[in-house]
Amino acid sequence: MIDLTGRVVLITGAGGGIGQATARTLARAGATVLLHDVTLEAIKALQEEICDQAHSLAADLRDPASAQRLWDEALGVHGRIDVLINNAGVYPPAPLEDPLKQWTGVWDFSLKVNLLAPAVLCRAAVLTFSAQDSGGVIVNLASRAAFRGEDPEYWHYAAAKAGIVAMTRTIARQYGRDGVTAFAVAPGYVDTPLNKVFAETVGVEVAAAQTGLGEVAQPADIANVLVFLASGLARHATGTTIDVNGASYVR
Repeated sequence: MIDLTGRVVLITGAGGGIGQATARTLARAGATVLLHDVTLEAIKALQEEICDQAHSLAADLRDPASAQRLWDEALGVHGRIDVLINNAGVYPPAPLEDPLKQWTGVWDFSLKVNLLAPAVLCRAAVLTFSAQDSGGVIVNLASRAAFRGEDPEYWHYAAAKAGIVAMTRTIARQYGRDGVTAFAVAPGYVDTPLNKVFAETVGVEVAAAQTGLGEVAQPADIANVLVFLASGLARHATGTTIDVNGASYVR
C-alpha cells in the first residue's frame, strides 16, 4: 500500500471523472488533498466525502493570472505543496468548416486551459519545490493524442497535449538536481463525462474494440498510475510519459 501520509497534493480539475477518482485514491493513501475546479460547487460533494483531508479552491484556468493565484492560495493552506497533478482539461470541437474567428477562438480556449495553465502551475511548482528540502513531484495529464494525433475536430487538443509532453521532459531534464521530478501520463479513451459526445454518437464499444484488452479504461485505472507517480517511488523514471490506453496505441 502506498503511504502518502504527510504529503500535500494539489490536483486541478478534481470535479471530473479522473479528478474525483484520483482525489479519493490520494486520500485513501493518507495524503492531504487540495481540490481545484472552476467552481466550488463542482467539488462540494467530493470535499464533504473526503472531509478533513481536503480543502477546496476555485479558479478559472482560462486566465494565467488566475492559475498563479490558485497556486498561491493552495500554498497558503498548509504552507507547502509536495505534489502537483495537472489534471484539468477541456475538449471542445473545432470543425474546419467553422468561421476562422470561431475556429481560432476554440484553439485559444483549449491552449489556455490545456497547456498554458499547466505551464503556469508547473512554473510555480518548480520555484516552490526547488526551495523545499524534500523537493516535489509534478504529474501532468497528457494524452495518446500527443503521439497518435486526434480526430478532425480536435487538432488543438493533440497540439496542447504534445506541448505537455515536451514541457514535462524539459522540466525533468533541467530541474532534477533541484529536487524536482516530472512525469506525464497519456490516457487513451477513459469512461468519463469528457467523452460523453463520443459515447453517445459513436459508442463506447467502438473505443473498446480498439484496445488490446477489449475494454475501455475507468477513471480508477488512471488514478492508480497518478498516485503511484505522486508517491516518489518512480524517481528515476522522471521525464517519462506513461501510456495508459489499453494498447490502443503502442509506441
